[in-house]
Amino acid sequence: MGNRDILTIGASAGGVEALVFLAKNFPRDLPASVIVTLHLPPQGRSMLDNILSSAGPLPAAFAGDRSPIRKSHIYLAPADRHLIIEGDYITLAKGPRENNSRPAIDPMMRSAALCCGGRTIGVVLTGTLGDGASGLWAIGQSGGITVVQDPDDADFPEMPANALNRVLPDHVVTLAGMPSLLASLVSERAGEAMPVPQSIGLEVAVAKGAHSTIEQMDGIARRSGFACPDCHGAMWEIDEEKLVRYRCHVGHTYTADLMAVALDENLRRALGSALRALEERRALAVRLQDQADRNRQPGLAASWATRANEFQRELNVIRKSIARVDEIATREEARLAAE
Repeated sequence: MGNRDILTIGASAGGVEALVFLAKNFPRDLPASVIVTLHLPPQGRSMLDNILSSAGPLPAAFAGDRSPIRKSHIYLAPADRHLIIEGDYITLAKGPRENNSRPAIDPMMRSAALCCGGRTIGVVLTGTLGDGASGLWAIGQSGGITVVQDPDDADFPEMPANALNRVLPDHVVTLAGMPSLLASLVSERAGEAMPVPQSIGLEVAVAKGAHSTIEQMDGIARRSGFACPDCHGAMWEIDEEKLVRYRCHVGHTYTADLMAVALDENLRRALGSALRALEERRALAVRLQDQADRNRQPGLAASWATRANEFQRELNVIRKSIARVDEIATREEARLAAE
C-alpha cells in the first residue's frame, strides 16, 4: 500500500515563521510530498518559495497547473488559486472563495482526502478564524491522519483551536515537536481505503469551478434560510459532526463563526449606505430651507426645516444602530479569541 506520502499543511497568520521552522527540520530524503496552503493576498509576488528553499534541504516552489507531484519537494498554493491534488499532479483552480480566502486550506485538504485517502496527513498550524477544520474532518473521514499545532504554542491560536475543538485530531503537538512526529507519520503504512462522503467530492468539484445544482445541495445539506454574504443567494447548512458550515450553490462557503462576522459586515455596510443617503437628504433639505428663507418663503422654509429635523432624527437612530453592531462584533471577536 505504500506509506503516508501526501503531507498537506495549512497556515494563516504567523504561518511563514512556522513553515520556515518545519522546512529547516525536514530531512533531505523525506518520503512524502509536502503540499502547503498559506493564506496569501491576491496581489503582489510572494517570496515564500525562496524563503522555504533557503531554510532547509527540500526545494520549494509555487505549484503550476498540472504540476507533477514528487516526494521530497514542497509545493505551495499560489495567490488567488485553490490548490487541488489529483493523484500524481496538482490542479490550480479559481473556484469560489472559502472563508473569504483563495487559496483556502479546506479545498486542498478535501482534494487530498478524495484522491489519496489513507496516504494523507493533514496539518493545521497557526492562524485566525476557522479555515482548515473542515479539510481535516475530510481527511479523517477518508482514513488519513490529522495533526494540529497546540493552540497554546501558536502565534495565532484561533485556527488550531477551532480545528482542535471541532475535529478531535489524532495528534496535538507543539511546533518544536512536529518535525519528529511528521517524520514518524510519513514512514507509516498508508491507512485502509475508506468510502469518501458524497459531499467531499461535490465540494472539490465546486472548488475546481463546477457549478452545483440546488438538487445536489439538497442532497448533502439542509436549507438554512440565510442569504449568502457574497452573492445573496440561498445558503445550505452542512453538518460535519461538531463543525457547521454554510455554502451557497454558487460555492461561497463560510464556517458558522465567519458567517456571523460576514453578516455583521453586510449589516454595517447596509447601515452605512442608509446613513450616507440620509446625510445627503438632510443636507439638501437644509440647502432648500436656506434658499426658501432667502426668497422670503417662510411656509416653504418651515416645511424644509421640518424634513431636515426628521432626517436628523433618523440619522441619530442609524448611528446608534451602527454603534450597536460594532459593539456586538467586538464582543464576538473577543469571544472567538478566547475559545
